[in-house]
This record gives sequence, structure tokens and C-alpha cells, in this order.
Amino acid sequence: MTTLTLDVEKALAKAVKHFWNTRGSQHASQGAASGKKDAGSRGAVTGGKHADGFVDLIAAIVRNAGLKHVDIRTAEKKQRTLPGYFRPAKEWDLVVLSGKDLVAVVEVKSQVGSFGNNFNNRVEEALGNATDFWHAYSRGLYTPSSRPWLGYLFMLQDSPGSSEPTKRIHLAPYPVEETFQELSYAKRYEEVCLRLVRERMYDSACFFTSDSVNGLKGKFKQPNPELAVRNFAVSLHARASAFAQVRG
Repeated sequence: MTTLTLDVEKALAKAVKHFWNTRGSQHASQGAASGKKDAGSRGAVTGGKHADGFVDLIAAIVRNAGLKHVDIRTAEKKQRTLPGYFRPAKEWDLVVLSGKDLVAVVEVKSQVGSFGNNFNNRVEEALGNATDFWHAYSRGLYTPSSRPWLGYLFMLQDSPGSSEPTKRIHLAPYPVEETFQELSYAKRYEEVCLRLVRERMYDSACFFTSDSVNGLKGKFKQPNPELAVRNFAVSLHARASAFAQVRG
């Protein structure tokens, strides 16, 4: 089995820098032709491409494993779309195949601003996607594949809005779990990512934060070692390497 030789922290720094540079350029140019910009930061979101660096990093991890006849699908939407169980199909950010074997699937997400409005949506997406994926696998929709690897990579903007504690939530007759009380959105996302892995909904999750100023220099923070990019990379690399050993 091969050893991971990629400097994933350096590669992630490059991806973070690309993210913020792309968002900035898209927000500046969005609406140039029509003379009309999207409200707030939506222009940077609707432009797309800002997460390409993260997808490229994941692809590089797979290539580093020495898997032959590898087909890493990151471009065309149709090639990245897999059948579902509770819905006809789902478009993923990265799909890795070797022959007819589905090796790995990864969802890449980011959030900049609108923390309160989008938190529940992001959690529901992550839960729903994993549930649908594993039901499709268990029903043989990805046959003849061995068990594929499912990953989740999430970057959150580091700002006062994401790092400051939230207000206490009062509900009756059923109180909110104490673990979530007064947590910042950053801490909430960290807890969610941990639970997604510990409940075996994802094989690995990578969670990190970055702000729009230092991010332009490739700076990021990894608040939890369990969710660090190296853990994520080693897990994916090991699975791809195992496929390489089986398939030759």
C-alpha cells in the first residue's frame, strides 16, 4: 500500500487562496454586462468556480494513491451525477471510478455570511445526501463496486458572525440538546461534522475556517484535529490505495 506523499496543508492553502481570489473577482465583475449586480455577496456565489481548488486537492490525493485506470470526474455535471434511492439522481462535486468500480464520492461546501439563515439548510443537505447515497449503495445501484468512500469538505468564513456565541435557545416541552446551546456557528459546524463521521454517515469530514483578508494569503484554521485536512487525506488515500491493491 502506498504512502501519502502530497503536502496537503500546502495544497489546501493554495485552494483557500484560489477561493477568496475567485470570489473577489466574480463579485467585482458580476453584472458588468447587464449593469446589474446581485444583492449582497450573492454575485460571488452565483459565479461558481471558487471551490475548484478544493476539488483539485481531492483529485490530487486520489492520484497520489497510485490507482490505475482512474477516472476522476470533476467537470461535466452529467459525469458527476449518480443514481439515488429517495430521488432519481444527485450531482456530486467529485466522483472517482476505476473501471466500473465506484471508488470515492465527495461533497464540497462553503459558507460566507448568512450564517443563521443557512446553517439548518447545510445540515439537512449533508444528512440527506449521505442517507440517499448509502441506501442506493445497499440496494445495489452501484454494483459491482465494493464499498465506496464518501467524504465531506466544508469551509466556513471566519468572522465575528461565525465565531461569536449564539443566544440560548428556549423550547418547550422538548429542550434543545445542551451541547448546542450558545455555540457559535463555527462550533456548531464542527460538532455537526464530528457527528457525521462518528455516526458513519461519511467516512471522513474536513472542516476549516478562513477569513477574506488572510485567506488571500492562503491562511486557514483547523479547529479540530479529527477534522483536519491530513486526516481526511489519509483516509481517502488509504481507500484509493486499497482499490489499487485489489484491482492491480
